[in-house]
Amino acid sequence: MREFPNNPSVSNPRLRRDLPRIAITMGDPAGIGPEVVLKAVAEEEIRQVCIPVIIGDAQLLAHTARTLDLQSGYDIVRQGELLPDELSEPIIFHLDNIGGFIESGVESGAAGKAAGGYIEAAVELCAAGSVDAIATAPINKRSFFLGGYSFPGHTEFLAHLTRSEEYAMAFVAANLRIVLISTHVPLAEAIRLVERDRIIRTIKLTNRELKRWGIERPRLAVAALNPHGAEGGLFGIEEASEISPAIASCHGVDEINVQGPFSADTVFLRASRGEFDAVIACYHDQAMIPVKCLSFGEAVNVTLGLPFIRTSVDHGTAFDIAGKGIAEHSSMLAAIKLAAELSTRAGESGYAVEV
Repeated sequence: MREFPNNPSVSNPRLRRDLPRIAITMGDPAGIGPEVVLKAVAEEEIRQVCIPVIIGDAQLLAHTARTLDLQSGYDIVRQGELLPDELSEPIIFHLDNIGGFIESGVESGAAGKAAGGYIEAAVELCAAGSVDAIATAPINKRSFFLGGYSFPGHTEFLAHLTRSEEYAMAFVAANLRIVLISTHVPLAEAIRLVERDRIIRTIKLTNRELKRWGIERPRLAVAALNPHGAEGGLFGIEEASEISPAIASCHGVDEINVQGPFSADTVFLRASRGEFDAVIACYHDQAMIPVKCLSFGEAVNVTLGLPFIRTSVDHGTAFDIAGKGIAEHSSMLAAIKLAAELSTRAGESGYAVEV
């Protein structure tokens, strides 16, 4: 695989295209990924904003389309072949990497290994300048592990593949943007990770990335960890010992427009009403509860700090309904559209520079 340089802000120059090319990984082949990808790509609103490049198994996608009566029949490019210079319709970038039978709704190393291969292929296409951004369908973390990948999820795996040292998980839900200080770790560990240097890095990263999204001077807020912002130390010390000093440091050195810590029971509502451009959340569920209450099934996961735009759905593989044709594809739709929008903004703002 072609490698990215160590600098996470470095990527390939985006080719001049009328529409961005978005690599769409199929996700875990035993989950709802193939279904929601096919449903989303068939939508006219997707064709209007990008050229979809579906990365997955062409035979499985064709089987899914026949079984669930979905649109398919797209041209196929096999791994190792170059994408056509001119593209106007969706194509399938086929990887022949499914070893054996894949049963819908069942965890397996074969499915996890295949899903990992789709992600690696997408990154390779980005590194080659063949696509402009990535939108990912869901993977199953257990299958991913069984397939030989020792990463807790997409975010960490993508950071590893691109050698990105500073990165963060973020979510976009309607008019709310939230960035996480930590991701999939036990709550006790997440609390330990609320420390000054980590908060500073997250604030700086968020500020930098939102500028590349076209927000000239982002208005950032940091959520408190403890109830009512700790009430002056009555309910905890992290606000005074870690969060407030981190915010002050960002004021003093970088003049970042960041405020807080604000009580978590109100700051997300304030941001959704337009007071802030993004909120820094202290741990996973603190962020996910407002996201899913506001936009369940339509929110988008975005990885900050990568050398390209990467978005994803806000849900899992939904093994219980895999292969039944009833999966809702609104989050996949939103993820592809946001990838197209942000990759266009990033290219216009100088996000991509030569390797």
